[in-house]
Amino acid sequence: MRLLSYTGLLSGLLFALGLAGCATQTTNSSGQQVITRTLASARVHTELAASYYERIQLGVALEELGKALKAEPDYAPAYNVRGLVNMALHEDRQAEEDFQHSLRLDSSDSDAHNNYGWFLCQRGKERDSIKHFMAALKNPLYATPEKSYLNAGVCSKKGGNTRDAEEFLQKALILRPNMPEALLGLADMSFANGDYAGAKSYFMRFAQVSEPASLTAENLWLAVRIERRLGDKNSEESYALQLRKRFPDSRETQLMLHGQ
Repeated sequence: MRLLSYTGLLSGLLFALGLAGCATQTTNSSGQQVITRTLASARVHTELAASYYERIQLGVALEELGKALKAEPDYAPAYNVRGLVNMALHEDRQAEEDFQHSLRLDSSDSDAHNNYGWFLCQRGKERDSIKHFMAALKNPLYATPEKSYLNAGVCSKKGGNTRDAEEFLQKALILRPNMPEALLGLADMSFANGDYAGAKSYFMRFAQVSEPASLTAENLWLAVRIERRLGDKNSEESYALQLRKRFPDSRETQLMLHGQ
């Protein structure tokens, strides 16, 4: 089963960063934790690096991370972000070292587990990736567990484990009922399983919570095939028209035009 392209949809979910970290803090006479100047500097530079990373300014991101680690060499979130930057640069050995070092410094960091899991999944190690998504979910303070359930679903499907994939995506929806990525994944899986009514239901919910401009050629082609299977000619032609107009040169448009 071919995996849908989730890159654009996941951009806001995969890389949410917990930058508070567990690095150097001191306690004053009243028992209150005080953030040191070096830790504050590391945090600021790491946050800047994350911002540059999201804007794909990877060289500047690495410069900021260098400043963060100079201020606080054991600041775990900096290694997490640097792992993402090196992953984007396809510096896989360094990326893996960064993620692992981040987790050695803070083994409870759910974001680091999630990001390392996604790295492993993208590098063909789907089974290993699931362990890290589950580790992320063990933390009761994890702010966005739905993203690790989503990623576990995507990566289980990629690894051929469709049963677990569906379960993980359903759990993501329980936590966030209008999560477009999970709805799209379940629409695709329902179609593959021959549940065309279910596929349409999930796809319609996905379309309702997504911007029209976010529909890709792949998504529209899925909608065309769902409606074709259900015999809804009007809906099929509506999606087909969008596909032809917006993506005339796409592989999906060519498949549709050739009657596949």
